[in-house]
Amino acid sequence: MKKDIHPKYYTNAQVKCACGNTFTVGSTKEFIEVEICSACHPFYTGKEKIVDTLGQVQKFRKRLEKVKKKKDDK
Repeated sequence: MKKDIHPKYYTNAQVKCACGNTFTVGSTKEFIEVEICSACHPFYTGKEKIVDTLGQVQKFRKRLEKVKKKKDDK
């Protein structure tokens, strides 16, 4: 193994989620910010949470309504 080519490894790196949850992991970064963690992810919580980025959900719902209207007109 070559010397001095590997990044520093932090055994107690802090992870902070947008929901406010914090925990420690091993990482090459000392501090990590995430948007979704196991405390707020729908798979783990069983609650539906829509993360809308740039109106993607609204655009999808609008297209879905158009399709439903076309089916009802036929």
